[in-house]
Amino acid sequence: MAGYRIALIPGDGVGVEVVDAAWSVLTAAAGRAGFALDHERFAWSCRHYLDTGRMMPQDGIDRLRAFDAVFLGAVGWPALVPDAVSLHGLLLPIRKAFDLYANIRPHRLLRGVTGPLRAGAFDILCVRENTEGEYSGAGGRVHQGTPDEVAVETSIFTRRGVERVLRFGFEQARRRRRRLASVTKSNAQKHSMVFWDEVTEQVARDFPDVEVTRFHVDAMAAKFVLRPDELDVVVASNLFGDILTDLGAAIQGGLGFAASANLNPAGGVPSMFEPVHGSAPDIAGKGIANPMAAIWSGALMLEHLGQPACAAGILAAMERVTAEGRTLTPDQGGTATTGEVAAAVIAAL
Repeated sequence: MAGYRIALIPGDGVGVEVVDAAWSVLTAAAGRAGFALDHERFAWSCRHYLDTGRMMPQDGIDRLRAFDAVFLGAVGWPALVPDAVSLHGLLLPIRKAFDLYANIRPHRLLRGVTGPLRAGAFDILCVRENTEGEYSGAGGRVHQGTPDEVAVETSIFTRRGVERVLRFGFEQARRRRRRLASVTKSNAQKHSMVFWDEVTEQVARDFPDVEVTRFHVDAMAAKFVLRPDELDVVVASNLFGDILTDLGAAIQGGLGFAASANLNPAGGVPSMFEPVHGSAPDIAGKGIANPMAAIWSGALMLEHLGQPACAAGILAAMERVTAEGRTLTPDQGGTATTGEVAAAVIAAL
């Protein structure tokens, strides 16, 4: 029997609840498909930071290397630990240590889910560059606390980084509907974004079967709202991809459906999978968080691990639950708990 070792990092707030719910679905689906999921649980979180002064142990990255994948719940509890500390202490170090440069986020309406738009069906795969760009962390502050204070945040774009994420996006488009939209702001950012446009043009020559369009990020934001059905694969830098995928989550019914995968397509290291709705401290512990984003992220993980049929079965089961409309969490107008939604998905497998 095939088997996979997964590092579970529930993290903060509702992350604990949605990881537990999603894990019950994943293990049930794996059992039906004839493979095993083993796991080790790591209590790395803001609470861990308050207890130890670190979001994860000094050897945390080395400990994660032994696993086939990392499944993360949520990071952050701003009332306890500043977001700049929690994000840079756990999530970003994992992404950078394992070179998880392709962040993919699917956006489509599951059957039965009512989005805020009048648009019909859409199916968008956003590919966000995940390790450099605007989130490189290069910069600093001087003369802090004085009238002359200066803060500099420098975006870093390398040819290697831009080209590889674009190639990954083109490969995804080739497997889907053969359309790719590259997003920049090259009319205003005449160095980094013009460079991105040039690399897009160069890479596109190797994919003559893929239709390529270029958008400024503000125009793409409008496109997400007005004509999302015309989009297939969207590739963007770290910052632009981050913003657009939150908009994508909104048009697909809310952050409760916002799944993601942080991938190193070359393999050899654990990729990381997480819902991107955040830790939601305001509802933590109430058992009402929507687990669909975590379950969907788990399906992406199984697909990445080489179990596409099982992943498709989970997504189909999720869609049966949303289409029936009887077992929904409060964010979707229902009264079900996190655990009840997970149980409904298991029953629908």
